[in-house]
Amino acid sequence: MIHLISLIFTFFATMILVPLNIKFAQKYNLIDKPHQRGLHKNPVPFGGGFSFAMPIIIIQLFGYFIFGTQMLCLAIGGFLMLLLGFLDDKIKVTANYKLLFQIVIISVIYFFGFKIELLTNPFGETIELGMFSFPVTTIWFLVVVNAFNLIDGLDGLASGIALISATVLFAVGFVKSNEIIMFLSLSVIGANFAFLKYNFYPAKIFMGDTGSLFLGFNIAAISIAGNGEFKGITSMTLLVPIIILAIPLLDILFAIIRRVKLKKHIFQADKQHIHHKLHEMGISQKNVALISYFITMLFGLIAFGFSYSSKKMLLTILLFLLFILLIVIYKLFKKEMK
Repeated sequence: MIHLISLIFTFFATMILVPLNIKFAQKYNLIDKPHQRGLHKNPVPFGGGFSFAMPIIIIQLFGYFIFGTQMLCLAIGGFLMLLLGFLDDKIKVTANYKLLFQIVIISVIYFFGFKIELLTNPFGETIELGMFSFPVTTIWFLVVVNAFNLIDGLDGLASGIALISATVLFAVGFVKSNEIIMFLSLSVIGANFAFLKYNFYPAKIFMGDTGSLFLGFNIAAISIAGNGEFKGITSMTLLVPIIILAIPLLDILFAIIRRVKLKKHIFQADKQHIHHKLHEMGISQKNVALISYFITMLFGLIAFGFSYSSKKMLLTILLFLLFILLIVIYKLFKKEMK
């Protein structure tokens, strides 16, 4: 019943809040006008992340009375990340300060018990992290949070990938009987399914950093939820966003290489990401998003498959697909990296 409440509440609450969010953004001039790095040609309200973030935070506060401190910790951390994203949308926080604030937020929830203390590799061997728990937890959150921030450059891309990621995480949680992961995943599924109605091309509202930082934070957090109680599935749930975010993670890698070669700050934004390249090739925004959804679902199925099938076989398939993807991305960026 609690899982159904999580799904239904976030869906309908988001459906109600999005139109109100659009009116609020228009009234207070929270409008993203066409600019060099954007692909939109008309002014679009931003800050839509509030529409789905607040229902998720409310359901997490409700979950506190069922699951305990982890939920309260997650709600507080998510709210702080939401505020950071809104500030970045409104006044453009510098990359260094944004990174610093993210680390502070992660540190707060870490010291309240939301941490990665051990890992289990795909073949069942457990690794106790000990003193490396904090840096591993911090890196984990930073990578996933900024991966979602990166892919939020196209209508419906971040919300769609979050929806698929949360669905796979729910499936893994269901198979492994992890009530916390199921509860949290369904809240993200419900909220993003509703938000996608307004955010898919042509978008009526952008989630902005307000939403992308919040989504990345929650996907990263869901992956380690119940870490102490459900030790056996830690590696499995961590594998989901690692595998499912293969495209943005490789995009981050090539972006760093590209910017280092050009002697630019590694966090300096540009218009050379994968979705930009595909769009430049003449593929419409809608089809770029659909292609990304398909690839994400493919990698998500592989991640989920580790629960059942021969891990060596799946690992071979995964490495082969990653190799092909690496070649394709290299070809897209070959000119810029010379």
